[in-house]
Amino acid sequence: MKYRVVEKSGDKISILGYGGMRFSTKGGLIDEAKATTQLRNAIDQGVNYVDTAYFYHGGQSETFIGKALQDGYREKVYIATKLPPWLVQTEADMHKIFETQRKRLQTDVIDYYLLHALNSENWEKFLKLDVLSFLAELKASGKIRNVGFSFHGDRDNFVEIIDAYDWDFCQIQYNFLDVNNQAGTYGLKYAADRGIAVMVMEPLRGGSLVSKLPDGIQKLYKSHEVSRTPAEWALKWIWNQAEVTCVLSGMNEDAHIQANIAYASEMEAGHFADAENNLMDQARAIYLSLQKVPCTGCQYCMPCPFGVDIPRCFDLYNSKHLIQQKTRTFYWMQLGGMNGKPSYASLCQNCGKCLDHCPQQIDIPTELKAVAKDMEGVLMKPFLKAGRFFLRLKR
Repeated sequence: MKYRVVEKSGDKISILGYGGMRFSTKGGLIDEAKATTQLRNAIDQGVNYVDTAYFYHGGQSETFIGKALQDGYREKVYIATKLPPWLVQTEADMHKIFETQRKRLQTDVIDYYLLHALNSENWEKFLKLDVLSFLAELKASGKIRNVGFSFHGDRDNFVEIIDAYDWDFCQIQYNFLDVNNQAGTYGLKYAADRGIAVMVMEPLRGGSLVSKLPDGIQKLYKSHEVSRTPAEWALKWIWNQAEVTCVLSGMNEDAHIQANIAYASEMEAGHFADAENNLMDQARAIYLSLQKVPCTGCQYCMPCPFGVDIPRCFDLYNSKHLIQQKTRTFYWMQLGGMNGKPSYASLCQNCGKCLDHCPQQIDIPTELKAVAKDMEGVLMKPFLKAGRFFLRLKR
């Protein structure tokens, strides 16, 4: 297993981290026997970073990890978990949730603590609650060791957040397709240049970059002199970048776990030759040529006067059709206003302001109508209503 150092703490982190969102299940619950064996086997082979969150597996993930890391395994790993903005209304809520997480995880100290799923609205909400003082207090007391955040906003918002605090680390969605989406390559380098460790989530886009491959992608991979699986190509492309500290994988099949560990045991930053980097550039170009809307995520169309998150609407719409990713539920949750203002496509009022700013000359209002028809449907508003009711009950 290869390791990289978190600059501000000196921690040596395995370049492959174990994601706690996709453990093996049975009957809708975590299959604790199987998942414990898989997690401990990975740790025995060098994985030392375990990532979870308050809501993963419906709240089961933290509790399961607390159990699975008994028998001396807690001392072998760094635990990361996250503070959910959806449940936080007061400073007291933050303390209550944190103490619940420590109890679930059966640990006095959480090694890596994140603000979960930051975007402009969640960040503004946390700032009003003085979350930075809360984090500083926890770190000063020794209850957390490293302070960070996970991110799902746009590039400008990412830079704003990075510059607002002395973060130890951050977590971004990043893969060979998402170089311009959300934080993207720019954000990766921006954080790393400031000594901030970068943990990568969704390296395979939920598995969609390694299954149901377009014909052009299959032919491209087969054309290279070195035979690699799609997962190997995608993961090694990320690890080739020295700015990446750790790549998180939600692993629940023995074969996948062993393969990922093997890849992480042989890959160094800068290991790819020019031909390999060129191949991944070609793979990205093939995917992008097949997308429904030729949006690059540049954000020039933003802000929308009516609150539509135009790039994110197109990103989720493209993902559904381009790589058969099941994104409708993500669309409802992320754009439906579960914790802030709604930003879904049908809010568009056809004002045309965005048309003057799009360098791709996309007919944005027309495309947003197509997104709304395909992604929203009659169940979206009942789903959002039920979700808000559930959050009120949790609070």
